[in-house]
Amino acid sequence: LNDDQNSDSDSSRLSESTASSSDSEYSRQSFNSDSSSKPSSPASASPPKAITFDELMAAARNLTDLTLAHEIAVNADFCIKQEDFPQNSFAGTVKQIVHKAFWDHLESELNEDPPEYEHAIKLFEEIKEILLSFLTPGANRIRNQICEVLDTDLIRQQAEHNAVDIHGLANYIINTMGKLCAPIRDNDIKQLKATDNIVELLRQIFHVLDLMKVDMANYTIQNLRPYLQRNLVDYERTKFQEILEETPSALDLTTEWIKESIEDELSSTSDESSSSPGADSSSKPIISPTLVLNNGYLKLLQWDYHKTIPETLITDEARLQELREKLNQLKIIACVCLITNNMVGVAIADVPDFADQLKRISIPLLEGMNKKTFDLKEALNAIGVQICSKVNRSLTERGLPTLDAEMQSNLMGQIAHIVEENNPIRSLIDKRIQFFMRSLLALPSFQKRMPTMPGGLSVIQMEMEFVGSQYASIVNFNKQVYGPFYANILRKLLFPEAPMGKAETETPTN
Repeated sequence: LNDDQNSDSDSSRLSESTASSSDSEYSRQSFNSDSSSKPSSPASASPPKAITFDELMAAARNLTDLTLAHEIAVNADFCIKQEDFPQNSFAGTVKQIVHKAFWDHLESELNEDPPEYEHAIKLFEEIKEILLSFLTPGANRIRNQICEVLDTDLIRQQAEHNAVDIHGLANYIINTMGKLCAPIRDNDIKQLKATDNIVELLRQIFHVLDLMKVDMANYTIQNLRPYLQRNLVDYERTKFQEILEETPSALDLTTEWIKESIEDELSSTSDESSSSPGADSSSKPIISPTLVLNNGYLKLLQWDYHKTIPETLITDEARLQELREKLNQLKIIACVCLITNNMVGVAIADVPDFADQLKRISIPLLEGMNKKTFDLKEALNAIGVQICSKVNRSLTERGLPTLDAEMQSNLMGQIAHIVEENNPIRSLIDKRIQFFMRSLLALPSFQKRMPTMPGGLSVIQMEMEFVGSQYASIVNFNKQVYGPFYANILRKLLFPEAPMGKAETETPTN
């Protein structure tokens, strides 16, 4: 949220969604609305039209609004944070120099004889606007009081006669901030009251006001969340329809994504037909739209997130990327455990929870796998060394001979070869993970149980079920919102000769 989004005009628009029970009630009230929107279905296909730059920018803003609303609704931890430039950064240094110059200049003006108040008056005017932006529509008494005390014209007249009570104005501002701030800022208000230097005091007032802006934004987010959660499906579908009307090409990437899934399914069906004796090669294969869509969703777990994701999935791009990275890590862990068990399984068969111990060795060394600077080969070598050490220690504790040098070398070599994309163990585990996720998507959305975990994945079963639950939740919600859009695309691609009608407003449960 930019500073200009916290302006008085924006605040008043935001405040229309809030209610204040009395004039003395300064705290921001919760969002109340009984309004509900009817489910909207995507409009029928319209011919492409030329759009202006302004229309394109409006569509981009709509998409930003849509992404923000989705994030607020689905991410309970989402909040706005006060962020400063990193220490010793160029931008941070420039900001520090400019701010110091400004406050030094203000101090020199106030120390003149007689004092020069013009810059101070502008600061009081800005403070007044910020304070007013925190008020709800019903707080008329305090609104009038702020306007009277921080009346710029009156302060300027007082300045002409050198009669400005600048400390009195600052104290009034601090007291008003104390009435409007969240409890977490009470200590900051106390510190303001203990500051004597007027220039430092004004500087700290602006700092605390910035914190209060963030508090106000997070308060609004907190109170908007239940409303958005109740109405998110209709809101997102309606909002995306608006984007589509402004930008007819807003489904191009989604169409391409579904088209690739259809081609994959046709290729798979063709391979199966050719391998089946007596199959009729002249018959046109029948493809399930649900299967096509599910295959498309599975592609997202192996997506190259350096390229643009389909438009209908942008709101969940970060979550899907995080799941993909987590699955990649789990895949490596499962490979390590399977290789170790195959090579030295007899030696560790009697050790309880040994697979979990291998997992605990691997996880820290695989942290940050998604980073470009991460060296998987080096990490696998380190894992191999630690596993050999762990196995030998376990054997020694039980009075058994340790692994010989050749066995250790073979074990470490097998683990190191996981880095290869065509490694058979890696391919096997990847297929089993894909099978589990595919089985998960095939379950009815109302069914809560997990599918059976394929062999070789038991060591990561808990993590897989957690990731799978998150993944299924994202997919099922996405189908609810964008199902009608997908239906239109699938109808065009799979049944081009069928007459086009209005898209269904209900999405199939599966």
